[in-house]
Amino acid sequence: MPKIPRDLSGKKLAKLLSKYEYKVVRQTGSHIRLVSNFKRVEHKITIPAHNPIKIGTLNNILVDVAEYLEISKQNLIKELFEK
Repeated sequence: MPKIPRDLSGKKLAKLLSKYEYKVVRQTGSHIRLVSNFKRVEHKITIPAHNPIKIGTLNNILVDVAEYLEISKQNLIKELFEK
């Protein structure tokens, strides 16, 4: 079972999510706003530009993205973090 990395920065997560056509639309203070049309429906998420992102926050973001992509969180973690 893949593990969520505990040392992930907001900028690195934004870069990893570009795989699913998430693009940075704005950054206000310490938050990065991303939008994707990967599933032909717009999906917006806001991620903190912290280093590292708190594990609970990261988990909630991954759950939200996995739901949008209609895949399991475990599959998303595998696709994003396993080389």
